[in-house]
Amino acid sequence: MAVLSITSWNIHRGRGEDGVIDPSRTADVLLREVVGRRPDLLVLQEADEERPPHRGILDLDGIETGTGLRHVQRDRRSLWGAESHGFLGVCFLAGTGVEIEEIALLDLPGHCHRGAVVLDIRKDGCPLRVIGTHLSLSQALRIVQMRTVGQFLFRKPARPAVLCGDLNEWRPWGGLAFSRRVLGDRFAGPARATFPVQRPFLPLDRVLAAGGARVLHAQALDGPGIRLASDHRPLAAEIEVPPPV
Repeated sequence: MAVLSITSWNIHRGRGEDGVIDPSRTADVLLREVVGRRPDLLVLQEADEERPPHRGILDLDGIETGTGLRHVQRDRRSLWGAESHGFLGVCFLAGTGVEIEEIALLDLPGHCHRGAVVLDIRKDGCPLRVIGTHLSLSQALRIVQMRTVGQFLFRKPARPAVLCGDLNEWRPWGGLAFSRRVLGDRFAGPARATFPVQRPFLPLDRVLAAGGARVLHAQALDGPGIRLASDHRPLAAEIEVPPPV
């Protein structure tokens, strides 16, 4: 077994609880309070501007230097546009122990443009598929969006998988969207309250696992900077990844 650590955070395009848009503050909090224990994967949502051309808002070079993580979507084919950090705000950074095999982008249906980034990786020789996304506020649309992901997974060779990001699901049991019926396997994991940031009671951000992978631990991170820099708290989790068959 390998253990993979993942931290997911919706950075709200740099807009803090005080209404001030300050991406440099976001980056500072990221360095000081979010990735103190460097994760194997950092998955950011809303890391690009909302409107086309969806420019990235962060100093990624500074974040790479400060964290030791590398931005894995440097190739233009892994981004929404030449000036983006990610695909519709979904951005991955990885540690040195993570081998990236393949990156795929999925357009997800809905009245607000959403997307998913799918990484096929290896950690300590163990294969894993990681889907990072930011889903709709609408329950019906979340089911349709996850059905799109499920159809993509159905066409790929099977491997253990993790679904993570701002999934906008407030019900701890997750509902139909993350079920075997929609995704081909049941994605499961603990529901930790991450929203709103000051006094969270809704588990909108999740790390869920399937296909033999298992969430060992998940924790909503806290700190004075975290409570100011975004409307969500980051979620850190550890995933047990089975060895290849």
